[in-house]
Amino acid sequence: MSTTVLFDAPGPRARVRNGLLTVISVVAVGAVLYGIYRGFDAKGQWEGKIWQPFLQWETWETYIFPGLLGTLQAAAVAAVLALVFGAVFGLARLSDHAWIRVPAGVVVEVFRAIPLLLLIFFIFYLAPAVGGSGDYSFMAVVVGLMLYNGSVLAEVVRAGVHAVPRGQSEAAFAVGMRKNQVMRLVLLPQAVTAMMPAIVSQLVVLLKDTALGYIIAYVDLLNTGFKILPARFFGSLIPAAIVIGIIYVALNMALSYLATWLERRSRRSRKTAAAPVVAPGSAEVSVGAGEGTEDAGLGPDRSVE
Repeated sequence: MSTTVLFDAPGPRARVRNGLLTVISVVAVGAVLYGIYRGFDAKGQWEGKIWQPFLQWETWETYIFPGLLGTLQAAAVAAVLALVFGAVFGLARLSDHAWIRVPAGVVVEVFRAIPLLLLIFFIFYLAPAVGGSGDYSFMAVVVGLMLYNGSVLAEVVRAGVHAVPRGQSEAAFAVGMRKNQVMRLVLLPQAVTAMMPAIVSQLVVLLKDTALGYIIAYVDLLNTGFKILPARFFGSLIPAAIVIGIIYVALNMALSYLATWLERRSRRSRKTAAAPVVAPGSAEVSVGAGEGTEDAGLGPDRSVE
């Protein structure tokens, strides 16, 4: 019988109880799904004429693919900028100089605290006053995503560096390395491996948050597939929601799979004593992969000494 350090292996009565609870849960979920199906069926949402537009190439070429392209473009540009923003401000928060560390901390905390939708609104309505008339929807979505997700990633970078055991930097200083060499050659290579799950988790959030461009009429997947398309084909609101939802799930699963592959590859090619880092606000609990790690999470600022 297999054992684990997290909990005791269930006995015969516990296994019977768990099996019974599993059956009850499956039946309950099945009943809920059946109720949803019957409700949709009563409203005629499963009729073939409503789903017919999604079987036509013209629908995908005219509505869905342009929206998908807009979503991917905004997500790609915002992801790159957010990673740069997070790396710069995350490292700035580790500086020994207060005139760098304090302003960086203020910027990160402010943009983490402001709701993303409010950021997008503010940029969208401020831009014409600064740059004149024009379409600023793409810029508003990208900049808003960059500021919010970049601030979260800055905390991930700081936590990743803190997750590397202190002895690593002490050993590097002992052989004569300077601080920038310790950070670049010792701490960051190990921290990147520990940060990878949290970074990818935040990029998945970023990809989903592109849907907020819907509120300022940005041409994304949600706007074209859930607003314009149902208006063109009356009665296809529920089918459109299901199809668009499946596409979002497929995109996020592909990104998660890519991240898992990259993480496994990096852990095989690079040894690290750092514990995995969890993104701020995540409900996941990481079990430390290395020993002697004092600051695997978001603790107080600690400069590399």
